[in-house]
Amino acid sequence: MGYVSQSDGVDPKQARSSIVQAGAHDLFNAAAVIADQKLITTYCKWYLPNYGVFDESRYFHPGRRLPLIRLRGTVVGVNICEDVWLPDGPTGFQAAAGAEVIVNVNASPFHLGKSIVREQMLATRAREHGVVLTYTNAVGGQDELVFDGNSVILDHQGEVIARGKAFEEDLIVADLNIEAVARARRTVRKKPLPRSVASAVEVYAAPLPSVPKARVRAVPDVAVALDPLEEVYRALTLGVRDYVRKNGFTRAVIGLSGGVDSALTAVIAVDALGAENVRGLFMPSPYTSKDSYDDVAELGTQLAISVRTIPITTLFDSYRGVLAETFEGHGPDTTEENLQARIRGNLLMAFSNKFGHLVLTTGNKSEMSVGYATLYGDMAGGFAVIKDVPKTMVYDLKRDMTVPRWLVS
Repeated sequence: MGYVSQSDGVDPKQARSSIVQAGAHDLFNAAAVIADQKLITTYCKWYLPNYGVFDESRYFHPGRRLPLIRLRGTVVGVNICEDVWLPDGPTGFQAAAGAEVIVNVNASPFHLGKSIVREQMLATRAREHGVVLTYTNAVGGQDELVFDGNSVILDHQGEVIARGKAFEEDLIVADLNIEAVARARRTVRKKPLPRSVASAVEVYAAPLPSVPKARVRAVPDVAVALDPLEEVYRALTLGVRDYVRKNGFTRAVIGLSGGVDSALTAVIAVDALGAENVRGLFMPSPYTSKDSYDDVAELGTQLAISVRTIPITTLFDSYRGVLAETFEGHGPDTTEENLQARIRGNLLMAFSNKFGHLVLTTGNKSEMSVGYATLYGDMAGGFAVIKDVPKTMVYDLKRDMTVPRWLVS
């Protein structure tokens, strides 16, 4: 439930009115403005996305208030995520009501290329409404989603003033040229605020501590944008780190085959968790080549991880012996191949249960999309690290500088 408490310059009845009208027990996706240990006002998100991974309209009611905060003569508007994506959304209304700075808070999940598109959209909003726009994004993994950070501040012309780091927590500070915003607005015809929206505008004064007259001007950081492969690799690493730790694990175990998929998964796991927290299991069958033995040994040495070899020949023969009478008259086929994968999956899960390691599976997106994987076999585990990475990109990542050079050979 949204609420507003007493503070300087706030009429609590007025601030609560639109929320109470919506229903005392309605839920909102809301942002709070707090100053001097007091709640100044709240903003409730207007537009609730209900597509892709979003399902907000099922849980929340849309807000219809437009609170503005006055900070020593500068008017600031706050809105949330989807609100800034829409050309006719709250950002334009807040600017028309006098806002010179818009603070937009987000949990915007990553996908390849999104940071570029997002920044272009933000530049458009800043220019068309003549406002300084700050975009603060969450960073971290949440189940199968990754939030990339990449927070940014743009001036009223859409130029980047500051940009935070990608895929890690960061603090960015910048001085804003509000006088330039005022000058630009004097030369542009002000957009009228619709009468139906004007009644939703509420202005609050926020107390701020005094600032010394002379201080060093802030020099903002502008983090360099990552190239696409670096973005993908950082997203995968962050996703693994947070999924493992947020689910109460500290260590992971991976079934190593000598192939590129399990090798890349192991590299990501080591970067995410540290070599001391990654264990490899090599489970050769009668059909495992000498090259696979050599490759797994080299992988363990290069990554400095512990690798245990558990041959499955005896188990495989036992399975075939048990099924021999039932399968009489039928030649070997994919059934026997899948038996090997399911034996390995069983051993990995046993290791996980006994020692508390999370099993990281190694199938890529190309395999998943065409069903080239074994149910209860190589699909068994706790987290599929590269399930969204096509096989061609697996090879691209292998060649990328973020991956150790030995993988290239």
